[in-house]
Amino acid sequence: MGQTLSSQLRMTSPMRMRSDLHIKRKLWHMATGLTGLIFYYKSGFSSDKTATILLIFSACSFLVEFLRLRNEQVNQLLMVLMKPVMRESEKNSISGMPFYALGVSLSLFFFPERLAILSILFLIFADPMASLCGVLYGRDKILPNKSLQGTMAAFSVCYIVTLVYGLIHASPNINLLVFSIAAGLIGAMSELCSQFIDDNLCIPVLSGLGLFLVNIMIQVF
Repeated sequence: MGQTLSSQLRMTSPMRMRSDLHIKRKLWHMATGLTGLIFYYKSGFSSDKTATILLIFSACSFLVEFLRLRNEQVNQLLMVLMKPVMRESEKNSISGMPFYALGVSLSLFFFPERLAILSILFLIFADPMASLCGVLYGRDKILPNKSLQGTMAAFSVCYIVTLVYGLIHASPNINLLVFSIAAGLIGAMSELCSQFIDDNLCIPVLSGLGLFLVNIMIQVF
């Protein structure tokens, strides 16, 4: 009898409360990534130079996070300023921003440019869509915080993104189709691994590695 109607709905319905969706955070996630890619192409910077800038930014962000978590006043101020795009759980833990910059930086450092950009597109689009579908429709759990429905969404987004990206940068043939299916699987598996490692870090790095290995066997990019 102590449960309210809203809490009962939260527990029993796959359609979670809007507050669980973090819509503003997801839009921020996509907008930040797309803005960064536009700046990258417009700037004319090399992938190595961009990766170095992002690595420095990541290091500075980790320093800010350390200071924030050590100083309650700074922490409260930043939580107020960044409230629309930060989870309540990040009040006492490192936020995703430094991991985002680090993941993109490592992908640009270690993988060919086109594959690195593709892995970054996975982070920009597949990560928030998998989370959104998981919250709304996630009935079948694969891992504690991962559902079959969310993983299928990640696969679908990565497959479509790769196919469109391939039609722009590669020849439209059977190899591209096979590569896109493999890329969908790679992206979905990378998103699942975010159960154990921050998604902003593991998705671009693991996806980049997987895409690199598949591209050796199926020369597409």
